[in-house]
Amino acid sequence: MSSSTPQDKPPRISEGERDTAVERLQEAFSEGHISPEEMDERLQVALTATTPGQLVSALAALPDKNTGPTVVIDAIGGRIKRSGRWRVPRILKVDSEYGKVDLDFSDAVIENPAVDIELRLQYGWARIVLPRNATVDYDGLSAGWKQPIYKSPRHSNPNGPHIRIIGAMAYGRLKIRHRRR
Repeated sequence: MSSSTPQDKPPRISEGERDTAVERLQEAFSEGHISPEEMDERLQVALTATTPGQLVSALAALPDKNTGPTVVIDAIGGRIKRSGRWRVPRILKVDSEYGKVDLDFSDAVIENPAVDIELRLQYGWARIVLPRNATVDYDGLSAGWKQPIYKSPRHSNPNGPHIRIIGAMAYGRLKIRHRRR
């Protein structure tokens, strides 16, 4: 007859560890790293996991969470402009007090499936030109004076990068459009 001691039992995971795993899966899905079917399977494993080993299997083969350095562009006045062939970081923070912001992603090198832009405009304006196959989400942007203007393309091809714009505009204005031919 053998008795089982507490040391023989595998450690159990906490609710916090489970929640962290679920958040990681949601990030990977929103960034396009896993399909909806794979998300469902992995989510089921994570929600029913009781040991660390089971959580590891749910998170296997996901890309590192390290998003790379955040690029910050800060100007009080003048113009912030990026166009042509420029390398787009995963996270871009743009802060302009009185100036103009012109971000043209149409010919840029975008290596990440999702790009986050944190935009802070006090006064002045911003224009963002997206690649034809990009999608955009600016629900996280609060506008104090004027709402952003976005003209969606006639024919959408959602296989490109997803651009998320967050932040705040006090008296600034934002225009978003897709690249013309």
